[in-house]
Amino acid sequence: MAEIQQLPKSSAPSLILSVLAEGNKHGYAILRELDQRCGGYFSLTAALLYPALHQMEQDRLVTSRWEQSVGQPRRKVYAITPAGRKRLNSGQAGWRRFISRLSKSKGEPDDFISGDSR
Repeated sequence: MAEIQQLPKSSAPSLILSVLAEGNKHGYAILRELDQRCGGYFSLTAALLYPALHQMEQDRLVTSRWEQSVGQPRRKVYAITPAGRKRLNSGQAGWRRFISRLSKSKGEPDDFISGDSR
């Protein structure tokens, strides 16, 4: 079976929210953090990231503001909202249930989730 190279579009908001839960970030920093977390296993492109961020802003899951640093171009910084934290928490619980049930359906032990599945 071929490994997943492109992150499914529907998973992007949960992963973005998980990064923003740790602090405000601009788009490129979100991409770098996600890549670092998964060791390059998934790839989230700017073509997926920015439309997802815009939709999440419309859904009031994130807010944004422009930030200017000395000697740097102006960039948009995103922050998670209370509604975003609530969505993240419910999404994480759903993913845990999904992975647990998928593992059980394959006959894997309950502690499979905590192990390295590579």
